Amino acid sequence: MDITLTSLEKEHSELLKDKIASQIASQGGWMPFSRYMEMALYEPGMGYYSAGAHKLGAGGDFTTAPELSPLFGAAICSTLLPVLEALKEKGLTTQILEFGAGTGKLATSILNRLSDLGFNLDRYDIIEISPDLAQRQLERIGGVVKELNLSTQCNWLVALPENFKGVILANEVIDAIPCNAIIYQNGFWYWYGVGFEDGKLIWKAGSPVEQELLPESLLGATFSEGYVTELHTPANAWMRQVAKHLHTGLFLTFDYGFPEREYYHPQRLAGTLMAHHRHHAIQDSFHLPGLCDLTTHVEWSQIARSALAENADDVYLTNQAAYLLDAGIGDIALEIGDPSNPETFLPISNALQKLLSEAEMGELFKAFAFSKNLEKALPGHVLEDLPGLRGRNRL
Repeated sequence: MDITLTSLEKEHSELLKDKIASQIASQGGWMPFSRYMEMALYEPGMGYYSAGAHKLGAGGDFTTAPELSPLFGAAICSTLLPVLEALKEKGLTTQILEFGAGTGKLATSILNRLSDLGFNLDRYDIIEISPDLAQRQLERIGGVVKELNLSTQCNWLVALPENFKGVILANEVIDAIPCNAIIYQNGFWYWYGVGFEDGKLIWKAGSPVEQELLPESLLGATFSEGYVTELHTPANAWMRQVAKHLHTGLFLTFDYGFPEREYYHPQRLAGTLMAHHRHHAIQDSFHLPGLCDLTTHVEWSQIARSALAENADDVYLTNQAAYLLDAGIGDIALEIGDPSNPETFLPISNALQKLLSEAEMGELFKAFAFSKNLEKALPGHVLEDLPGLRGRNRL
């Protein structure tokens, strides 16, 4: 793999590596992987999401579903609209809050589709930790609101409001929440953290993992010596906070991952951590810190348990293809394109193939949702009745 770096990029990554090495030294030569991942992604002015690099789309490091096609956001509206209409009937503010809105393409796709359907959304709020992405969102979403002459208020928040009533969205957010790595050695699980030797960041085993922190799948199976995987305590804590703050409505997220029984399969020897740089997938988690995106697959079973622990009514998991098909993405494609005109319909068809194909995003990516007080506050509305969520639940 040939990736040519500018002198500024090299300097940037080396400065962050030196800062990480200094912190490792100050902690006795070992750092939890979660802290390394936090610094690599979010260290102020230096981390991947806080340093101003171009991240999304053809010129960035990876492409997300909203970047591929506005059909993705349009299909999501099929799920959201019944909830928003019910809120409106109750005289409540109709609002969507999105975590990590990327370039703003999901937001603009949703605003366009709701406008086409004749629904006026009161608020579209965003929580975004990347300053450069927040600026791109402001420009893109502001332009669409002005172009469509919408009365929708758009705000950038620093925290999730308490007792939120509405819809909360997150597309490819959980995979970027720092995780901990663990390794199986001599019949026991150990924290697998980061050391620094001979000018290089290296993997280094630490102390034994407390038994109560291990999921059942890691306690009741036999694993190969040196088996590596992840624990997702920060992501599960984040999910509990989201569920706690949602008073009435729906949470919907899309991300790649597996339920517990698949995630901790004995044959998944090296875990799921992956770096991305300029559309290259890189196995080395320590490659170019600050320049590479660093992600882990989501373990959906514990995410679901975390939501239920904060009194979610129902939880639901399916693959992205099943969700989008049930949400009517095929019918929406026919609304906006003419299949008899190959010149205009071919890009639509290509986008559908990437979103739905098992070999692309259709199976690996999952749709996860939970509701809170939905049936009680909005009679006649339950999670399994919403378009997109009416198929087999994989939890």
